[in-house]
Amino acid sequence: PGSVTGAPKSSALSLIAEIEQPRGVYCGTLGIVDSDDATASLSVAIRTFWRSGDKLMFGTGAGITWGSDAEREWQETVLKGERLIALAGGEWE
Repeated sequence: PGSVTGAPKSSALSLIAEIEQPRGVYCGTLGIVDSDDATASLSVAIRTFWRSGDKLMFGTGAGITWGSDAEREWQETVLKGERLIALAGGEWE
């Protein structure tokens, strides 16, 4: 979503499709829609585990902006990843 990337959604999706593998659930909308009550409870899957075959997967990243420092953003991504891996009881692969 644009709220995570700070970028125009249609442009961001076009660029992502050109340079990345499919993200799956990562940074997508996850939730429940009740059509009878016309309500929804949604969130953005930014720190969410999912299973792919026999592997437990997750996505993480940093909110990169024009003024970002690449090394600091990478360190933030590593920190988030390490915490998720610790929760899952695993190791970096």
